[in-house]
Amino acid sequence: MAVNTKIALVTGGSRGLGKNMAIAIAKKGIDVIITYNSKKEEADLVVKEIESLGQKAASLQLNVADAGTFDSFLEQVSQALKNTFKTDKFDFLINNAGIGIYNSFAETTEAEFDQLTNIQFKGPFFLTQKALHSINDGGGIINISTGLARFSFPGYAAYAAMKGAIETLTKYQAKELGARKIKVNVVAPGAIETDFGGGAVRDNEQLNQHIASITALGRVGLPDDIGGVVAFLCTEEARWVNAQRIEVSGGMML
Repeated sequence: MAVNTKIALVTGGSRGLGKNMAIAIAKKGIDVIITYNSKKEEADLVVKEIESLGQKAASLQLNVADAGTFDSFLEQVSQALKNTFKTDKFDFLINNAGIGIYNSFAETTEAEFDQLTNIQFKGPFFLTQKALHSINDGGGIINISTGLARFSFPGYAAYAAMKGAIETLTKYQAKELGARKIKVNVVAPGAIETDFGGGAVRDNEQLNQHIASITALGRVGLPDDIGGVVAFLCTEEARWVNAQRIEVSGGMML
């Protein structure tokens, strides 16, 4: 293994899109740290899968809703970097961890709004800020947004608003971190068949068919449609891609 192997940190990498991203990144020859909130067993299985691909991997617990834990979490990252990867910094931060709350604008509660803010915006904002000293110059940050920041479906006002904030933040991060040659981009998936939001897109046949009908490529997205795009942004081929919003939706709502 080359001594200059890159390392990516994927939040929420134990399941769904994050798992797909982590494995796709490993297939590019990049080592991976994933985080999980509560499902350690699932995270351990992802680590084993990454190791079976010939890359080093580690999993750490992280609740992105609790910014007060970020300092201690990054201390654990530092220990993992030293013990597992024999280095002191990583290269790519993928802010993937998140939840979906479906409620109309009129019915959204303050508690739901605060939960979404903490997980979808405040968490990535301050985790990235605190991780800056651990990211190598020339590395990258990939924020995850949603197609819902461009088009609208009733019930996602608060969620999509947080993602709109992330998209604006991405441009400011790219500008301010450019001196360190750190690239910052945002990937915006369309509707994907996962357990996200209770698995509605995957399990509700009527919803699934409706989304397929308004998508140029005629189907709903799958996790495999997303991970490779995030992995590409971690490669040398993507070195000149910066401050971009890359929507991966098959052409929804054109």
